Amino acid sequence: MGWTHEQMAARAAQELHDGDYVNLGIGLPTKVVQYVPGGMQVWLQSENGLIGIGPPPYEDEIDPDLIDAAKQTVTAVAGASICSSSMSFAMIRGGHMDLTILGAMQVSGQGDLANWMIPGKMVKGMGGAMDLVGGARRVIVLMEHTTRDGGLKILDQCSLPLTGRGVVHRIISDLAVMDVAKEGLVVKELAPGVSREDLQERTEPHLIFALN
Repeated sequence: MGWTHEQMAARAAQELHDGDYVNLGIGLPTKVVQYVPGGMQVWLQSENGLIGIGPPPYEDEIDPDLIDAAKQTVTAVAGASICSSSMSFAMIRGGHMDLTILGAMQVSGQGDLANWMIPGKMVKGMGGAMDLVGGARRVIVLMEHTTRDGGLKILDQCSLPLTGRGVVHRIISDLAVMDVAKEGLVVKELAPGVSREDLQERTEPHLIFALN
């Protein structure tokens, strides 16, 4: 039941448009680069100073000095640019990112996002998450719908420290695609084998179904 991680990444890639400047968050969002539609020019940006991330390298292409913000080795497309992290963050804070696709620990029905720390556990750091949700024109969350033990992650109110309040535009999970609207969470697509009842049972906010 539902989409695999690869299928989720492929669905998220459908949100890209030719000419977009896009930041991909750590984890599952990094898979989106593998599904950029052929013939489309999208400039994928990493906070550490690379604009123009290409597909993952083959073994003989690995350059240990060419990494993304998650410290994964990457390739660079023709026309890519390398800059300082301060310049990279200036692009983000200046509103020059058309889209960011981020992971999440929790999302609320109002579009609040918690994705940077769990109290009492080791914290690697905020990274660029707060800057991205404040500076990108559109924020999409790509996430597992529930925790590994079945706990809810899409809630009426987030219980974890917030990255941003009211910042999420669309949620793509392994079960559905949902938009954050004034009237609430609007379900646009259901993954194969997922019923309305299945989805509502795994989602705390009341859902509005407007399926394509």
